[in-house]
Amino acid sequence: MSDAHNSPVRGLGFAFAAFAVFATHDAVIKALGVNFSVFQIIFFAMLFAFVPMSVLMLADKQVDNFRPRHPWLILLRSVTTVIAMSTAFYAFTVLPLAEVYALLFATPLLITAMSAVLLGETVRAQRWAAVLVGLIGVMIVLRPGVTQITFGHICALVAALCSSFGSVIMRKIGSEERTAVMILYPMLSSIIFMALMLPFVYRPMDVAELGLFASVGVLSVAAQVMIIAAYRIAPAAVVAPSQYSQILWATLFGVLFFEELPDMWVGVGASIIIASGVFIVWRESRPSVSIRLPLLRNANPRYDTGPSPQPKHRQNDGND
Repeated sequence: MSDAHNSPVRGLGFAFAAFAVFATHDAVIKALGVNFSVFQIIFFAMLFAFVPMSVLMLADKQVDNFRPRHPWLILLRSVTTVIAMSTAFYAFTVLPLAEVYALLFATPLLITAMSAVLLGETVRAQRWAAVLVGLIGVMIVLRPGVTQITFGHICALVAALCSSFGSVIMRKIGSEERTAVMILYPMLSSIIFMALMLPFVYRPMDVAELGLFASVGVLSVAAQVMIIAAYRIAPAAVVAPSQYSQILWATLFGVLFFEELPDMWVGVGASIIIASGVFIVWRESRPSVSIRLPLLRNANPRYDTGPSPQPKHRQNDGND
């Protein structure tokens, strides 16, 4: 591949831009959550995202039909996507942005653990230690017994858990199922479920508010396109850690727009979680590590995105 198409610096630029857009997307969700139900936000966001995503999928000449090869696993992934999106969106509306991100950052750790337990992925002592240390960071953010654990905190953890499970399903069927199928069915499931809930929660919108709803969908699609571009021209080990930059944007947006300032313990816990995630990415990127790479194979474990392009297999000695 030529240098023009294989550029870690350009890939990292796309990735940082994508996660800045994702953080903006989440800040808009938080602003809308003051007046609107999560179900209404998701319905209109997905509706506005559906058209550009459909165009992108139809432009893929490799897709001759949208019939899933693993219908039950696609259904299960669709269910986990709906739950993850609903709980994450709710957490954004009731908790400080940085605090939500700190908890969602446990997703890569959970992917690593689930891949070992459910798929038999090779995860040895050092990565297990990183998972445990990361989970200690989660407990520092939550501080049970010291601060009140709210329904918003529980929702953020459920979002991380469901997103991780969805990524493990994607890992299992990713080599056989088409990307368009793995994006289309969760998206349609989200729209249908939210449409069923809409009559119970709908509130009228003015033009400006409708524009905000549309922006959530458009920002999501734009960020996904940039993420795909990043993974196509840079190694996953370079791109994956950039997701943690979202907490910087979350802190900035929280201070500027929502009068939020994360306390010291959220910062400490988030730092531990991020360090654990970056360590796992670094371990998986080493030439001596097994080709079974649960995190790098799910390098963009975000609740509202489709699968990222998979890193190429490596031949190695299988030692971790």
